[in-house]
Amino acid sequence: MRFTAAPVIELNVGGAHLAIEQDNGSMHVGTSVWPCSLVLVKFLERWLLNCASSSSPNPYAHLLPFSGKRAIELGSGCGPAGMGISLLGLNIILTDIAPVMPALKRNLKRNKPALGKMLKIAQLYWNNNKQIEALNPPFDFVIAADVVYLEDNVGHLVSAMEALLAPSGVVLLGYQLRSPEAHQLFWELCETVFTVEKIPHQDLHPDYAYEETDVYFLRKK
Repeated sequence: MRFTAAPVIELNVGGAHLAIEQDNGSMHVGTSVWPCSLVLVKFLERWLLNCASSSSPNPYAHLLPFSGKRAIELGSGCGPAGMGISLLGLNIILTDIAPVMPALKRNLKRNKPALGKMLKIAQLYWNNNKQIEALNPPFDFVIAADVVYLEDNVGHLVSAMEALLAPSGVVLLGYQLRSPEAHQLFWELCETVFTVEKIPHQDLHPDYAYEETDVYFLRKK
């Protein structure tokens, strides 16, 4: 996969600077940076870092601390969400399918100075139970941003989230409607497994509160 002259998305998290290189001309959606990943990271930064220095009450304090917790990201793509959340202190494994791995590896290498280390990665197809078991679940957090766009994959996605998440864990979901059919099926399946909490739009980061994007917390019933 070639990345020459590819556009770069800049993202500042907790005082560190990420530069995420993307290839919008490839055949795989995972080689582009999608808005939900940025919205999710900046929402967490707002309440995990910025609120820590404020006397205002933090309605999401139950997410703290990330220290000592395990997380896994589904559909990491170029890696903006996983890298950003790592900078917020969460021990995370980034996963995606084989064709997207070159983009993910390149961006992790590019951003190693900001990250301070190479993050763990793993190939994961959501319907591959052996790959899921090899990741040693359960995880305290499952991260997913902009992963609901193909109806045929929705069932595998929800099953993977359920298999990977600890009983008391939380799915942190950045979401945008991409396909009406996938949207309907995803939320129907989620409601059989998870309780769903939609974050009020005013609680998103003011500079990353795009009208079309939302953040959800999902917990096992």
